[in-house]
Amino acid sequence: MWALTIDDGALHYRQRETPVPGPRDVLVAVSAAGVNAADLAQLKGHYPAPPGWPQDVPGMELAGVVVAVGEALDESQVGRRVCALTGGGAQASHCVVPVEHLIEVPSGFDLVNAGGFPEIFSTAFDALVSQGEVARGERVVVSGAAGGVGVAAVQIAHALGAHVVAVTRDDRHHEALRRLGADELTTLEGVPALEPCDVVIELLGGAHLAAVQSRLAPFARVVVIGVGRGARVELDLLNVMVKRVRLRGSTLRSRGREEKAHVARLVSEVVVPWWTAGRVQVPVAAVFDLADGAAAYDFFARPGKFGKVICRVDPPA
Repeated sequence: MWALTIDDGALHYRQRETPVPGPRDVLVAVSAAGVNAADLAQLKGHYPAPPGWPQDVPGMELAGVVVAVGEALDESQVGRRVCALTGGGAQASHCVVPVEHLIEVPSGFDLVNAGGFPEIFSTAFDALVSQGEVARGERVVVSGAAGGVGVAAVQIAHALGAHVVAVTRDDRHHEALRRLGADELTTLEGVPALEPCDVVIELLGGAHLAAVQSRLAPFARVVVIGVGRGARVELDLLNVMVKRVRLRGSTLRSRGREEKAHVARLVSEVVVPWWTAGRVQVPVAAVFDLADGAAAYDFFARPGKFGKVICRVDPPA
């Protein structure tokens, strides 16, 4: 197979031995793989893949077609059009995935676009529903709303009947976010003037949380899933006590096989029907050939994007 590989802090496009699926795994011929902040962190040596996943082939999500199965699985799995989260190794022409982590791609949907679905919608759904317990009519603030997980969180919160406040670096993507379901739009500078909020999906980290903590409603839930604008913040603990605030942190990559299977089931049951019906979508900022992965990473690292950066396997497997 062909794969992006990390060698001494640099990306290379090289041939590697095609992996063999374990008893309850499948081999996916990858059509596309998303690029995420964790990939950049891994490239810099800060975020190694969990044990059991390729340490030098990045990529946390993919879409493609099942081409082989492990000995404990039925051959009827072959030919399924799927997407999935992975612990690593997705940015390659082939990747092994636990069968229970597969998410069906709706019939007729483009597999390249689907390569940007699993990470953002799984992360956003887990943060909003499993961690944030958002309810209809609540005010939900999404920081970093123009990024991949941000656009997914805006759409999911809207679909759940929440009042969605999207916070961005500037106003260039506000109209696009409004079309995806944002009810209010502001920049970081406008956060101190917001009405009290019930749920905060924190994708920026310290810079935003420092400002939004004064705008928390009683019993507010803050879920930290990104720290791109700072990993440290000074908290007003008296405010946390008085408002009975819950602060949680969450990642998906390090979770075990069963935990990820649970997330995949929930996304398949709730979010995929919305995707099929056109209620949610994967906005794409740019698509690069996998062979040009270094350019994809450079583009991802620039500020001001809207939506996903995707690497396409060309020719499609």
